[in-house]
Amino acid sequence: MNIYVGNISYGTDDRRLSELFSEFGEVASARVINDRETGRSKGFAFVEMSDDTAAAAAIEALNEKEIDGRTLRVNEARPREERPRRDSRY
Repeated sequence: MNIYVGNISYGTDDRRLSELFSEFGEVASARVINDRETGRSKGFAFVEMSDDTAAAAAIEALNEKEIDGRTLRVNEARPREERPRRDSRY
């Protein structure tokens, strides 16, 4: 299951996120989304867990929990919408 994690601290990195979710089961991947130009966190991330039951437990336990001074928003990620590609020449 792919999980959306919103309102994360700008200091949270992939490793910290993986550690947080690994309490509930095996984490396949954890990725904080960064701005392409600045490299700074955009304040949200995606965590993929192989076991749906563990993922559901993580969502239940971590949604609206305060971590690193921020109240997390955690839920199942919606499928990515296709967007037109931007042409970087313009």
